[in-house]
Amino acid sequence: MKNFVARVREFIKSEDGPTTVEYAVMLALIVAVAIGTIAALGPKVKDAFQSVSDSM
Repeated sequence: MKNFVARVREFIKSEDGPTTVEYAVMLALIVAVAIGTIAALGPKVKDAFQSVSDSM
């Protein structure tokens, strides 16, 4: 674990500020899209599993 933390610190130090901000923005967008997709597909998936359960 110490090795991982050291590597993360080294990465952050080696990158300039704007690049780190860009990575944070990209991560936020990916998370937002993932949450939106899960929210949109959640009821459909639930209904599909319920249908399979009812037919058994």
